[in-house]
Amino acid sequence: MMKTKITIIGGGFAGLNLSKHLAGKEEFDVTLVDMNNYHLFPPLLYQVATGFLDVSNIAYPFRKFFHGKANVHFRLGKLQKVMPEDNKVLLSTGELAFDYLVLATGTEPNYFGIENIRRTALPMKTADDAIEIRNYMLQKMEEVTIELDEIRRKKLFSVVIAGGGPTGVEIAGMLAEMRKRILHRDYPELTGLQPRIHLVDSASALLGAMSVQSQKYTYEVLLKMGVEIHLNTQVKNYINDTVIFSDGKTLETQILLWTAGVTGKIFEGLPQECYGRGNRLLVNEYNKVSGTGNIYAIGDSCLLTSDKNFPQGHPQLAQVALQQGKNLAANLVAVIRNQPLTPFAYNDKGSLAIIGRNKAVADFPKPALHLEGFMAWGIWLFVHLFSLVTYRNRFMTLANWAVAFFTKDQSLRMIIRPRADQQSSRNE
Repeated sequence: MMKTKITIIGGGFAGLNLSKHLAGKEEFDVTLVDMNNYHLFPPLLYQVATGFLDVSNIAYPFRKFFHGKANVHFRLGKLQKVMPEDNKVLLSTGELAFDYLVLATGTEPNYFGIENIRRTALPMKTADDAIEIRNYMLQKMEEVTIELDEIRRKKLFSVVIAGGGPTGVEIAGMLAEMRKRILHRDYPELTGLQPRIHLVDSASALLGAMSVQSQKYTYEVLLKMGVEIHLNTQVKNYINDTVIFSDGKTLETQILLWTAGVTGKIFEGLPQECYGRGNRLLVNEYNKVSGTGNIYAIGDSCLLTSDKNFPQGHPQLAQVALQQGKNLAANLVAVIRNQPLTPFAYNDKGSLAIIGRNKAVADFPKPALHLEGFMAWGIWLFVHLFSLVTYRNRFMTLANWAVAFFTKDQSLRMIIRPRADQQSSRNE
């Protein structure tokens, strides 16, 4: 019997959950393609960036995950072109045929066309980004310990975080905690000095997608933690270590962390008409890409407006991606078996954001409930711990969290990077 070839591009929450639910279905031959050989848990990237978790705590190899799943395969590669007329995709590692193509490619940082920021700001979207942030910030701390020039020391000792969503809030809170509990123990040379942490957002409130109670609590807690918050303020440029705002004000820093927004990825071979707001692929209620016959998109990369509860499209959250992956798996099985399809309807389970030690916010829609403080913090820890894909990830993360909780510290603040000359020569 000829098997139906399913090619999934992207191994994030959506792509991995789709492959998981197609595993063991003998009708399908599934190939998951990703530019990395591991699945990553992005909600905890900020803890890698600040040295509280190791990458291995929140990542897991695809090939090991697919042990025992005979009809699911992995291919390392980056999507370069879609060829709908030939039912093929061109990858950085060759061509791959498909009967059904699923794009689960997620998003990338949106720099809003500001080239200086794209070149010099530090995004936090991938494991490489998180490691680079950790290395860069630790390097700057070493530099400030020996810097005698006051102007340069000020630049080294200021952090600007652009974007007041969950990622921006979480890293601002973590840095504030580290400033209070760790800084002067690691760097006794800096006793008496305090780095400044600036959190900037163009909206009128932090955590714009959450409730007013969550926004207010977050704002007040971060202020008490010493974070300087700039609302209704848009970053317009970053030139010569100077952040320039839309109102003409400036801040001098050598550390600009960019969490100000994301955009979808555009691929050669798909017409512009397939894309909607934020370069998200327009899909119908079954996640089929507009104007195509056998191409689907799920997760952050798609824009589905047929859900009556979310007429403007779904939030770009892990739960949406997971649910779409599961629903599409069921629909692909239904197509093969000539059964009716199920339109996607998002089951909103609520939103969470952590601010600091024993401080978090939680909003639940059914029944409408807002929590803040220690209880919300506990729920955040539980949900994120059990959302990790393997027991190994959960155990290692829990162990690191336990150490951090009882010691108020962690020992992962190491500058580790490949030698540039060796890396470049091996890639030639």
